[in-house]
Amino acid sequence: MRMANRWLMAATLTFASFVWRSAEAGSPAPCADIEEAGAAYTVCEFDPRKSAIRLFLEDSKGGVYGAFSRLAEDLASKGEALVFAMNAGMYDENSLPIGLYVERGDERHGANAASGEGNFHMKPNGVFWVDGARAGVTETGRFLKSRLHPAFATQSGPMLVIGGRINPRIHDNGTSEKFRNGVGVCEGRVARFAISNQPVTFHQFAHLFRERLKCPDALFLDGGSASALYAPSVGRHDRFHPMGPLVGVVEKSDRK
Repeated sequence: MRMANRWLMAATLTFASFVWRSAEAGSPAPCADIEEAGAAYTVCEFDPRKSAIRLFLEDSKGGVYGAFSRLAEDLASKGEALVFAMNAGMYDENSLPIGLYVERGDERHGANAASGEGNFHMKPNGVFWVDGARAGVTETGRFLKSRLHPAFATQSGPMLVIGGRINPRIHDNGTSEKFRNGVGVCEGRVARFAISNQPVTFHQFAHLFRERLKCPDALFLDGGSASALYAPSVGRHDRFHPMGPLVGVVEKSDRK
């Protein structure tokens, strides 16, 4: 019991270090800059029971959004506000997803189980999905066997953390350092998105999700110059483009 209490206290202090309260509203801010093991990150947390987490690819005319500004402007025209966005997986030269992509229940691209080079094919890869008040990160094979049919889903890879363990293909002696972004689902449903603010190794990034963010399952979304974030709560609007699939959180706009 004493050990359990110590763990609970440590976990509480861990999360308190990156979720703080807004002086104006007294409510938790969704994003914060943190440091873990000497590396800087921005972490954003959303509960699908309270926040509308969606995936976006194309506008109403069939054009790929490709940039946070275009998505934010389109949503604003519909009376909605984009409060967070991140690139949501790997894509081809036409900015189209190379793996499973589902938007509003419509499967735009099927799952990709092929072998090949690059991070996407570094097995096991996985799927981030959202369905109403539920969210998950699931290894691709398990996802396909589960017969889940979520409203939103995007496939990327590799998995960073699987069942509380770092992907065995990610080694602590790796030397490749890049900007990286990913997502973990923690406490059963809470989505924690992270982006490194400096080049880090895969192992450093996986360690962040397992040890600091306490996510038993986490997925790498993208890296290098394609790793980008839109988070007005911390004054962040990366202008990298063109991008492919985007994950965003939407609220009703206060503008009349």
